[in-house]
Amino acid sequence: MNSPQPASVRPFRLDVPQRDLDDLHDRLDRTRWPEGLTGTGWAYGVPPEYLRELVRHWRHEYDWRAAEARLNEWPQFTTTIDGANIHFAHVRSAEPNATPLIVTHGWPGSIVEFLDVVGPLADPAAHGGDPADAFHVVVPSIPGFGLSGPTTEPGWEGGRVADAWAELMRRLGYERFGAQGGDWGAAISRELGRAHPDRVIGVHLNLLPGAHAATEPTEEELAALGPEERERTLASWRRWAAWTSEGTGYSVQQATRPQTLAYGLTDSPVGQLAWIVEKFREWTDSRELPEEAVDRDRLLTNVMLYWLTGTAGSSARIYYERAHATGRAARPAEPSTAPTALALFPAEPQMPLRYKAERTENLVRWTEFDRGGHFAAMEEPDLLVDDVRAFFRQLREKDGD
Repeated sequence: MNSPQPASVRPFRLDVPQRDLDDLHDRLDRTRWPEGLTGTGWAYGVPPEYLRELVRHWRHEYDWRAAEARLNEWPQFTTTIDGANIHFAHVRSAEPNATPLIVTHGWPGSIVEFLDVVGPLADPAAHGGDPADAFHVVVPSIPGFGLSGPTTEPGWEGGRVADAWAELMRRLGYERFGAQGGDWGAAISRELGRAHPDRVIGVHLNLLPGAHAATEPTEEELAALGPEERERTLASWRRWAAWTSEGTGYSVQQATRPQTLAYGLTDSPVGQLAWIVEKFREWTDSRELPEEAVDRDRLLTNVMLYWLTGTAGSSARIYYERAHATGRAARPAEPSTAPTALALFPAEPQMPLRYKAERTENLVRWTEFDRGGHFAAMEEPDLLVDDVRAFFRQLREKDGD
């Protein structure tokens, strides 16, 4: 069920020219493979034997047209906001009292992250839920990413994206709405609630930037905590220390020289695949291979949106903009008054701490799960959907008191 869009919003349908797919296949066939060390697993990066098999599957078995048709089940649109082309899906619920909700992906994700959650959110009755928990779901691509890219000017950091989202929701007729996100989507959703508290009903996050133990806790800091929180703080620090030691090279490169990186990733589909698949292996709740947590073809569809749009470089620029921010974007984030929920999935590299989250957020819900990781909407869609429903139901019930 979709109501008419304003004139500034243009219908969009994904239809990749066959020549682009033929070019991809030709490049995959002509891949120039580097040598690798045997018996080292993932220690040096993506193992050649694993990537060769994944590329074989990509070339000969993966079906882009099926993935394209799946994405086109969503009504999609584009609009221009603050000089940038914004692509988004807009799935309105048939329930008249549905809550508007904007959900935002991160890097190296895309709107593909939400393929398994939009339906249950928009039509809970068809998925075993309560119709009262329905949402009108807006799923935008971040400027510079995929179908919203590339951007043509600097300055697209998280705060600017949040302001664009506020305008997008106004343009769609939603004066009050909720927000949900992880990774960059969490930073954007959090800022959306902080900067526009009069319009944001609530913010549901599966990551909270800055809520982990970023420095080794002192004895004095630990002494002020209870036993459980003390152990959690030490665990958060150990995980963060290990991650910063071995897992942040991608971030440093994207925050300093994204243009240099873009040449290789835009020219080589195997390079683009390796750059992304490594993160799905490291950040998901998987023991050895990323497809233990995320469907292999779904992962490739996510990679395809970067490859087909040539947005490896423009998506990376959001890291540069954060690292080189000035003005409002450079100031420490002020506390948010928007009601906020935090869903914790155990394989998330940035393990949040409740006492830190409570310093900066109006935290009204805290849920810990026993499985799942950074890409919650892809790994554990049912858990995420249930928690989003419960959070906004909680807010409705409170307003009804």
